[in-house]
Amino acid sequence: MAHAHESNTKRIWIVLVLLTLITTVEVVLGIIKPASLHLTSILGTSPLNWIFIILTLVKAYYIAWAFMHLEAENKWLRRSVVWTSVFLICYLLTLFLIEGNYLHSVLAPLVKW
Repeated sequence: MAHAHESNTKRIWIVLVLLTLITTVEVVLGIIKPASLHLTSILGTSPLNWIFIILTLVKAYYIAWAFMHLEAENKWLRRSVVWTSVFLICYLLTLFLIEGNYLHSVLAPLVKW
């Protein structure tokens, strides 16, 4: 017996609304730049940057979950894809923050920021 075709219209709208809300929050925070989030430093960068990083990771995970159909895959395949991606992204961010901090400290006397 053939499977009935299910319409994913509702799911697509839910994904669209969720990603739109997260993107709207990012854009509004980027435009407003609250001083309490922008001018302080936590773990090498501002809390505003950490918010952007976390929201971007949430969007990337949800896009992979919804559009790459990870929810229908085996639990261990999902974990291997997600945790490998999370590890590599965190490693890349750590390198960027370390190198950026080094460049800022070296070039600060030479460049008017």
